[in-house]
Amino acid sequence: MAKIYYDKDADLKILKGKKVAIVGYGIQGRGQGLNLRDSGVEVLIAQRKGGPNYEMAVQDGFKPVEAEEAAKKADIIQLLAQDHLQGGIYEQSIAPSIRPGKSLLFSHGFNIHFGYIKPPKNIDVFMVAPKGPGALVRSQFIEGGGVPCLVAIHQNATGNALKLALAHAKAIGGTRAGVIETNFKEETETDLFGEQSVLCGGLSELIRAGYETLVEAGYQPEMAYFECLHEVKLIVDAVFVHGLSGMHRRVSDTAEYGDYSRGKRVIGPEAREAMKKILKEIQSGSFAKEWIDENKKGRPNFNQMRKECDNHPIEKVGAELRGMMHWLQAPPAKAVITPKPNAKVKVG
Repeated sequence: MAKIYYDKDADLKILKGKKVAIVGYGIQGRGQGLNLRDSGVEVLIAQRKGGPNYEMAVQDGFKPVEAEEAAKKADIIQLLAQDHLQGGIYEQSIAPSIRPGKSLLFSHGFNIHFGYIKPPKNIDVFMVAPKGPGALVRSQFIEGGGVPCLVAIHQNATGNALKLALAHAKAIGGTRAGVIETNFKEETETDLFGEQSVLCGGLSELIRAGYETLVEAGYQPEMAYFECLHEVKLIVDAVFVHGLSGMHRRVSDTAEYGDYSRGKRVIGPEAREAMKKILKEIQSGSFAKEWIDENKKGRPNFNQMRKECDNHPIEKVGAELRGMMHWLQAPPAKAVITPKPNAKVKVG
């Protein structure tokens, strides 16, 4: 079983007198940066001028600087820019200021695990990875809760890397929910696999395939949209709160029986073999190289696939139907809506 840390295991005092530089004020950077500041940590934001993230940092009361300046002044440098940008930012703006006593902090292990960032051995390198988007990290913190985090140590030059990591996790609210110990390899490979096979790639393609099957069989596109995309949220919310078995208790018995008797026909041996192949591509580093090379070439394949996705018929139908649902434009009252314990979710 994994080791899990809570508030009692972390001491914010270890961050006293230290400056934390957050490089990249995106959704995750904003959530963690604001939480750190509210916890009494001195925070520097590294964000280039000229974009909405810079303006957001200013509106939030920060005085953003260039990454070079932040790296010089900070004791802990947290890279929260996008994966494909981190290597270049590190080499150009951070590496020249790295020296003993400074630490590198990540929230995803991509660049360390696959070797696109190679820090010197005389500094601490660790990870604090919230298992949720930055907006949720922030909203849960404000409400007195927290988002579970992962913690991993890549280099422990000072002997205090874990203490620093846990202090950071506590400052962003993670130890309120629990911080699970892992390593850079496990976090990186499972994260990429989950995105590609289930959460994004698998789910998106399953939705499109279901929609196309119904439309090709002569059913109205609107009906296909509701049954194969719109109602996914009902199921995901139930799974999120209650697990798969709990979800089964909250749909009709007809839907539950259909799950057991038909699900494996959709996700059968061929799909499972494809998942194994995807995992091997991740483990070997071939996917990471493919993604870095794609960005170096100007993203020709990425841009073409995005265009094809945007132009799929389900997007046109969905936009029209969502336009009828004015409540979707209003911000939710809570980050997570918990179904009643024994409530049945109507599917179909």
